Amino acid sequence: MALISRGFRPKRESDPRLPPGQYLERGFPVLSAGPTPKVDLSTWAFTLGSPGEARARWTWEELLALPAEDVVVDIHCVTKWTKLDSRWRGVSIDTLLDAVEVGDDEQHVLARCDGGYTTNMPLADLRGGKAWIAYGYDGAPLPDEHGGPARLLVPHLYFWKSAKWVRRLDLLTADEQGFWELRGYHDYGDPWREQRYWGD
Repeated sequence: MALISRGFRPKRESDPRLPPGQYLERGFPVLSAGPTPKVDLSTWAFTLGSPGEARARWTWEELLALPAEDVVVDIHCVTKWTKLDSRWRGVSIDTLLDAVEVGDDEQHVLARCDGGYTTNMPLADLRGGKAWIAYGYDGAPLPDEHGGPARLLVPHLYFWKSAKWVRRLDLLTADEQGFWELRGYHDYGDPWREQRYWGD
């Protein structure tokens, strides 16, 4: 049985950029599965690899030295709010993947974060300019409560896939469900198909 309940909000606005069931949010609500971690940037590092193997690792300074992109995207939370035109700065996952060998059979990814949070997605959803390690938001460093110093940004999926405080991406040969996916959230999470929960 699922451990979560379906979100609800009475407010609705009509906008063709709102996926079905979503309402327009002009703020930036803070939703987390646990407490905000304290991060020491002098020891922070991001790793790309597979279970038990680190294929590439970047310190904070090394990540900031990589080519960065500024993107403006709409984000959609499974609790039914959508924020249009959110402004981010970060490193494309394509750039990070260029640094490692990816096996033909490694078509799944599990993101691992400070605090133990995990979430899964197909590798194809991180490629082709569709995902970033974001460290800037709205012209400033990404606030801690929104996942700073760095979070995964996958805006075409529900926002729980854009894992806060991300520290590692593991390439997998088979799908492995993450924190919310094991507790009732949809395995893929496409907001335009309202894939919120198991069975959607």
